[in-house]
Amino acid sequence: MQQRQGDGPLVRIGELSRRLGVSVHVLRAWESRYGLLQPTRSTGGFRLYSAADEERIRRMQAHLAEGLSAAEAARTVLRESGSGGVDQAQPAAASTVVDLATALRQALDAFDEPAAQAVLDRLMSEFSLATVLRDVLIPYLAELGDRWHRGAATVAQEHFATNVVRGRLGGLARGWGSGHGPRAVLACPSGELHDLALMVFGIVLNRNGWRIDYLGANTPIEELDNAIDSTHPDLVVLAATQPEIFRSLRTRLLAISRRVPVAIAGAGATPRFANSVQARLLPRDPVTEAEQAPWPQRL
Repeated sequence: MQQRQGDGPLVRIGELSRRLGVSVHVLRAWESRYGLLQPTRSTGGFRLYSAADEERIRRMQAHLAEGLSAAEAARTVLRESGSGGVDQAQPAAASTVVDLATALRQALDAFDEPAAQAVLDRLMSEFSLATVLRDVLIPYLAELGDRWHRGAATVAQEHFATNVVRGRLGGLARGWGSGHGPRAVLACPSGELHDLALMVFGIVLNRNGWRIDYLGANTPIEELDNAIDSTHPDLVVLAATQPEIFRSLRTRLLAISRRVPVAIAGAGATPRFANSVQARLLPRDPVTEAEQAPWPQRL
């Protein structure tokens, strides 16, 4: 039940979470750590939040999308709103990226989805999105794949962990096809099933103004051609972990690159092959490559 105070309704934290797309755990962390939320109490003792609280969180989200850390973003929001806040993010108390990355690995190895989600919530609340993706999730996925190949991680562990991570990335990707910026089609060719790094690339590319058409793993080259005909993208990005996947598509990729700018990425992408199909090579991690992606007129 909503109450009113001043010129706007007061809502409980669950409703605030629904409106903003931010988990209750993260909202509580931002309230206790930074003072971004300044609730009143109902007669029953429940915390109630105002339109001003909602606006501060929206500004927090905007600053995080610009690449600020959570602490920097919170300080900026409080300065903009003229509120002192209660910045409790002292270095001695804050968890490091390494601490939380370790906790995430332990939770996923133990099939503990609630614990893993809680760690991911903390990461998202305390560090910038770029930091979480580049310094935690991408290294974790690479290390998980290596452990699986060595027999140090089971198939069940690998499937469980990648599905948890995929779910979180899917939430970050919501709405990435909307907007008015340049358009990119992202796909993994037939035979390539590992697409999470490509998802990360798309998420960061979208944060930098691009619209994303995501075809995902195991995409037949004919379907990629059809998508290009339908969407007329400014860029096509293909990712694969094995060189032979790219080599089998040399003729088709060369034809595509003559119609639209193409970039290739992943462990299977090499400078020699990129040159042979007139494509741009993306050799660095997907976050860095997406952050530095040129706009169409500079491709």
